[in-house]
Amino acid sequence: MKSIKTLGQFIIEKQADFPYAKGELSRLLRDIGIAAKIVNREVNKAGLVDILGNVQGVNVSGESQKKLDVYADEQFITALKSGGECCFVASEEQDEGVQLVDDGVSKDANYVVCIDPLDGSSNIEVNVSVGTIFSIYRRKSNAGEDVSQDDLLQKGTKQVAAGYIIYGSSTMLVYTTGKGVNGFTLDPSIGEFCLSHPNMTIPKDGHIYSINEGNYLKFPQGIKDYIKYCQVEDAASNRPFTSRYIGSMVADIHRNLLMGGIFIYPQTAQQPFGKLRLMYECNPIAFIIEQAGGKASTGEQRIMEVTPHHLHQRVPAIIGSTKMVDKVLSFL
Repeated sequence: MKSIKTLGQFIIEKQADFPYAKGELSRLLRDIGIAAKIVNREVNKAGLVDILGNVQGVNVSGESQKKLDVYADEQFITALKSGGECCFVASEEQDEGVQLVDDGVSKDANYVVCIDPLDGSSNIEVNVSVGTIFSIYRRKSNAGEDVSQDDLLQKGTKQVAAGYIIYGSSTMLVYTTGKGVNGFTLDPSIGEFCLSHPNMTIPKDGHIYSINEGNYLKFPQGIKDYIKYCQVEDAASNRPFTSRYIGSMVADIHRNLLMGGIFIYPQTAQQPFGKLRLMYECNPIAFIIEQAGGKASTGEQRIMEVTPHHLHQRVPAIIGSTKMVDKVLSFL
């Protein structure tokens, strides 16, 4: 029989690979895993309880907040606060983020967490996969001090860990600490994330492109040209390619990570800087995909080398199999 290795066991085994190797990051990842189980429970019974629909408010991006958005945000912040290893949480649902150093538990915390608590939440009401995306940085200032802008606005290359949780037909947690990518599937019978996808790698090439073609007329010409390239029949390059777009970044990225493909969310005339957020969407996904052997670009530079200027900064995103990303860039 195949032995089962839980997320907790795996983290302990790999602790020596973590930066600073003091157990702090291990505990932080454990706290995120605990919150993910709670959110998963609510996502799976969302249709049975009064947790669907909007609350009376919008997030910092001007998007209507779903009840589950707010619930997931509260759960992750609570778990990170209780764990004591996080000094600041930057969330899509919070205008300024939440500083935790005033709390006695977190006064000596050394890590900043950027998180999208429930990516693709508009899909909840139609039973489509959604997810959580998180990114972890080590603070630059001394423990116990107020968190500074230098602590928060670090390039993606400074991430010490990143991951996502996808709540779908099964629930998976995928993460990296810069030593490859590993995936864990939640076993509901024991309530544990178990290693199911060790050493994940994305195929160098693929035949799936993920983009919202409804915005075609608003795309830059190079992106339009690439879409047309994907649709042309050519046996040598296995075209036409398959178009698959879910509208939940985590779900699209997860499929392409396993099968090969490309995810594109370019700038448009209405959103000249792109729509996806750098700190808690693009940077963590870029870190994962690069660690899996793929590539992530804004169209002009590597995503993880973008200098952030504010927590909710937006960037265009071209992420996926290396050969497919390079092909898009050739059209730009």
